Amino acid sequence: EQGLAPQYDPRPVEHKWYSFWLDNDLFRANADTGRPPFTIVIPPPNVTGILHIGHILNNTIQDILIRWKRMQGYEALWMPGTDHAGIATQVVVEKMLAERGIQRKEIGRDRFVHEVWEWREKYGGTIIEQLKRLGASCDWPRERFTMDEGLSKAVLKVFVKLYNKGIIYKGYRIINWCPRCRTALSNEEAIPKEENGSLWVIDYPLKDGSGKVSVATTRPETMLGDTGVAVHPDDPRYAQ
Repeated sequence: EQGLAPQYDPRPVEHKWYSFWLDNDLFRANADTGRPPFTIVIPPPNVTGILHIGHILNNTIQDILIRWKRMQGYEALWMPGTDHAGIATQVVVEKMLAERGIQRKEIGRDRFVHEVWEWREKYGGTIIEQLKRLGASCDWPRERFTMDEGLSKAVLKVFVKLYNKGIIYKGYRIINWCPRCRTALSNEEAIPKEENGSLWVIDYPLKDGSGKVSVATTRPETMLGDTGVAVHPDDPRYAQ
């Protein structure tokens, strides 16, 4: 008689049952069943490497929701996919090439694009396998990649439609310019860093010599281009 192991070993249990679920198409969604639909489109993980703990938490919550809806009788679809994340992927591929002594500008655009696609093939597949190891109940035959031809056309169509409706537009805003990538980055891709600065007080003498106007600033270098100082007309300190 064999007793229970002192510690739970998930390997034989998880592999056995996940394979059973896949072999019996238990995650497949069918639009023709007449059941009420429930769909989650996975927020696609970037093909920048492997999943981190945030992905694990996020996808576990989605898995709980989709399984709950299946048990409630919904025709539940969890749509899987991965995201190209152009700038972030470019950075990690450049780092990988640098470790081999290769610079992006040396090999040219075509070769670099080829390297990026090879990275995607390697790590896109790794991410999907990690999700499966997690037990994610996605409808895997429906897996997509954000640069698939159909998806790219759909994105263009939606953006043009929203632009024509006046919902999206080009506005004035601060951008984060990366001098290394030579492109603009979104706030999500810019890592802020706090630094201790200095506050400088610049005394601008009045023309008649009767006093001065003091301006505090963290950017004293602008003084070299200053031609005048403006003050609020209702500020009693400068009424004269």
